[in-house]
Amino acid sequence: MQSEVRVERDSNGRYLAVSRAIDAPAERVWDVLTNTACWPKWGPSVRAVECADRNIRLGSTGRIKTPLGIELSFEITAYDEYYWSWDVAGLPATGHRIEALTDRNGCRVVFSLPLFAVGYVPVCQRALSRIDRLADEDL
Repeated sequence: MQSEVRVERDSNGRYLAVSRAIDAPAERVWDVLTNTACWPKWGPSVRAVECADRNIRLGSTGRIKTPLGIELSFEITAYDEYYWSWDVAGLPATGHRIEALTDRNGCRVVFSLPLFAVGYVPVCQRALSRIDRLADEDL
């Protein structure tokens, strides 16, 4: 399956939405997205994670190590049913959400990012491909 890139709007304004339909239950995909042990497996910009919470929640904090070896702090700033977002190094970063598919089984994973972060779209597309594969594996 291919990813899709669109400009969407919410109460905070316009943003890029990078998404992909995945043939796995939303609960399973949510486990992949919220389990910090999985982040290096699907996140091309994450090599390692330090976090007291294996499964994130609102207010979870920690550090990620990038492929360049740079360590950055993070905080989960929003967490709701099938949605979370975070600040990385004190700056708003990607949002992560799961939507039900009405035309078939499975779900759609959506990364939201600011319009100026268009260069990060290929990273999100790679992550979505990896999440699709991980949803079929044991965590």
